[in-house]
Amino acid sequence: MKLQEYMTYIKNFDTKAFQSALVDWFKQNKRDLPWRLDQDPYKVWVSEIMLQQTQVDTVIPFFNRFIEKFPTPTALAQADQQDVLKAWEGLGYYSRARNLQSAVQEVQEKYQGKVPADREQLSRLKGIGPYTQGAIMSIAFNQPEPAVDGNVMRVLSRLLKIEADIAKARTRKGIEAIVREIISKDDPSSFNQGLMELGALICRPKNPDCFNCPVQDYCKAYKEDIQAQLPVKSTAKKQKTLHYYVFVIENNAGEILIEQRPETGLLAQLWQFPMIEPKNIDPDFIRPFVEEYFRVEASKVKMLEPVKHVFSHVIWQLSVFHIHVADLSEHADEQRLVTRDQLSEFPFPVSHQKVIQQLLDC
Repeated sequence: MKLQEYMTYIKNFDTKAFQSALVDWFKQNKRDLPWRLDQDPYKVWVSEIMLQQTQVDTVIPFFNRFIEKFPTPTALAQADQQDVLKAWEGLGYYSRARNLQSAVQEVQEKYQGKVPADREQLSRLKGIGPYTQGAIMSIAFNQPEPAVDGNVMRVLSRLLKIEADIAKARTRKGIEAIVREIISKDDPSSFNQGLMELGALICRPKNPDCFNCPVQDYCKAYKEDIQAQLPVKSTAKKQKTLHYYVFVIENNAGEILIEQRPETGLLAQLWQFPMIEPKNIDPDFIRPFVEEYFRVEASKVKMLEPVKHVFSHVIWQLSVFHIHVADLSEHADEQRLVTRDQLSEFPFPVSHQKVIQQLLDC
């Protein structure tokens, strides 16, 4: 479907009445969220990056701690990246944090630490796509820019009976074009947030609360009783499962071996316990493998509870071994020996945080 064809969806659509109903409902029912206390573009930016792939209730405490630690773009730009990753620890999708800091450093360098209100300048910053750009422009700067996320696509697919696959880029672009036509020019901030809030609270993926919907009168899917069938979304590819052995190696001095992941790729620059694919490693011969691989003499090998962690595209299945050794002094450049108390100073992925918790509970 071509972009201009999406305009047929809003033929005879009462835009003004819809805007009024949506904005009034939002102002009366909006959730009390910390990034809504003001229209600070930096806070809006941070919140929108955190909210990608993450639920609101999960984000709130992370957002509060992050803003307390890095209250301004300048503070974040000047921070050590390990401190930023530590503050992000537990949120996942760590490339978001690295991209955010990189973009803020550009803001510091080019725009004297002020988030630009120009859409072109904003769009060139690392990690800012069409949705984040639209959210900042509309919410913080009150400009009539579309901000189309999953909630908005679901709402408009039902509202206008759009049966195109929302997983396709062209469908998103078509819905962006629709929003650009129907967005309130008087209060674009409340309009866009209203669409998002409607999707989160009323027009839910399952069991939408149609009877309490403020724009029920404008919804074609409701009138035809097909809201459960929309939006149309193609199935994602099946996740691949990867198996690893994780080795928690602790010496008699209470020091534990940890290592930093590479500078690029999944969980880049986070810390973990040594993790190896179990190819050609017989689980019945873990001790001799560890002794040869790490050049140590193991006095005790204990298997901890396995850990499963689900990413968007892959699943990790971790078999965890706690290994006591008499001495552990030699290690690679990317590795360190730390005490149990020092583990909390390093940013670890969630899967290895679960290992740490087991270790501390021993």
